[in-house]
Amino acid sequence: MSLRNSLLALFISLFTFSAQAANPHVYEKSAKLPLAKAVKQVSQKLDDAGYAVVDELPISENLKHMAKKWGGDYNRNHLDGMTSLVFCSGWYVNQVSNLDPSLLGLCPLHVTLTHKAGVTTVLFNRPTAITAGSPAEKVLREMEGEVTQAIEAALNAR
Repeated sequence: MSLRNSLLALFISLFTFSAQAANPHVYEKSAKLPLAKAVKQVSQKLDDAGYAVVDELPISENLKHMAKKWGGDYNRNHLDGMTSLVFCSGWYVNQVSNLDPSLLGLCPLHVTLTHKAGVTTVLFNRPTAITAGSPAEKVLREMEGEVTQAIEAALNAR
């Protein structure tokens, strides 16, 4: 095999691996921001988009209490912080309730923000990953778009 073909094969395998590494059912966006600032900005942009943030859960702070009990199994990814925001839009809840009440388990929604080495990552489980063929699919696709736009705006704001 020539050097060119070897390099091409390596590139293809690396591209395939990286393409498989991302989960298409999870929206993920990262920015070099402190966790507290990212939480505040995401919360504000969700509010601006019409979503009431009803709770902020300091997950990493709560898990610290279990560090001794869990020993080496505690925080193996060495995350510096983790916070979830729980939010909802009454209008979307009503629409989902009208169109497909079996999907009301999506309400409220949440995003989880993780922080490691100066970078905060926002994770959002895409509702459309489970709505194919549902009468509420169009409404949930619209909602997913609004939420991902709010996250983009929050992490692009400095």
